[in-house]
Amino acid sequence: MDRHARSKAWWARCGAGAVVVALLVGAVWHAHSASAAQRPVTLAILHFSVIKGTTWSGAHHRAGQRLAQKYPNVKYVYREEVGPDLTVPYAEELIRQGANIVAGNAEFMGLPLRDIADKHPDVYFASVVASDVSRKRNFIRYFPRQYQALYLEGLVAGALTRTGNIGVVSAFPNIQVLRRTAGFYLGVQDAARALGKRVNVYVKYVGDWYKPTEEREVANTLVTQYRVDVLTQQTDSGSPLDVAQQRRIWFVGKDMDIVGFYGWSSTDTVAISFDTRWEVLYDRMIRDYVAGNRNPRTLLYLGMRDTMTLADGTVVAAVDIMNNRRVGVDAISPRARAQIPQSILRLVAQRREQMMRGQWDPFQAHALVSNGTGLALPGTPIPAKGTVVKPAGQAPTDEWLLSKFNFDLNGMTILR
Repeated sequence: MDRHARSKAWWARCGAGAVVVALLVGAVWHAHSASAAQRPVTLAILHFSVIKGTTWSGAHHRAGQRLAQKYPNVKYVYREEVGPDLTVPYAEELIRQGANIVAGNAEFMGLPLRDIADKHPDVYFASVVASDVSRKRNFIRYFPRQYQALYLEGLVAGALTRTGNIGVVSAFPNIQVLRRTAGFYLGVQDAARALGKRVNVYVKYVGDWYKPTEEREVANTLVTQYRVDVLTQQTDSGSPLDVAQQRRIWFVGKDMDIVGFYGWSSTDTVAISFDTRWEVLYDRMIRDYVAGNRNPRTLLYLGMRDTMTLADGTVVAAVDIMNNRRVGVDAISPRARAQIPQSILRLVAQRREQMMRGQWDPFQAHALVSNGTGLALPGTPIPAKGTVVKPAGQAPTDEWLLSKFNFDLNGMTILR
């Protein structure tokens, strides 16, 4: 007798009694689901920096606020300027006050949460990934695929430069910075090839994330000595933007729509920014927690195809190009758009749509060839110049992108 015949015979023997049992089980399950939907959640975000006037912590803070607005059962609490020595004390304090999801918004101060995850098995802990991807059952690692939006920014920047020189004010060599700059560089080079011109990308480091004076000096050096007419940054102060505005050159922003949300400068200077919606990642954690999932997904690397709907009905992707509260090609500064060939505008729209659908990715489509510079890691030296680390058409793993992408792409100029 096959399994379908056995099932039919069982139901015939049990009759109405089995139907009653099934209905009762279903009722209990639905009652549990209904109660889980109202399960109170307190999301606690530990910010490594101040919130006001910063794009990184500012974007995380906005995420917490948006989630509290969307879900009546979600409360958002936070602490600012949290160093690694304060991570555990603050986390323990917030847990005593009811926090059941605790996240560190930078790896260096988020990793200590791993040490108390076993002590609080009913709490979700989370940390942004910089290069370490270690996880536990209730210790989640997360990061957005910002490189996708940076690729689109690169298309815009590569089309806008007239001198053929683009400058990046950067923090220091680390996997997060190398990966994001690589996404931008691929976009620049695709635009340059499409337009039949040569574009140089100069990268100069200041030594840390937030060094306003040094960032200003580096930005001025890039403009005066290297004839840069498009400037971007992988740092956190507003100094590079100030220099771009003073020098009357184009600026490409990072982490947040700096014109639309902060009112910094205007679209006369800011050609485009990328906007990070950390709420899409936190939303996944909240939904897992509310559902009572004891084994949530512990590596969240979400990108342009991953979305959520905000309280006002707006659908946002984890990352996107944005400027003055507009998205997509419409986000490109009107003055900049008038200077960009239609072929590049169409390419920006096409690649964005493909990434939104999960049909294309710059790191899969392109070969990743080492420049011979970058960051040597234990067991992973910098590949020699010209080494094809990943061939075109091959998709790299999330773990590799997050923890092993330790080289600049061939053709970049790294200034010392």
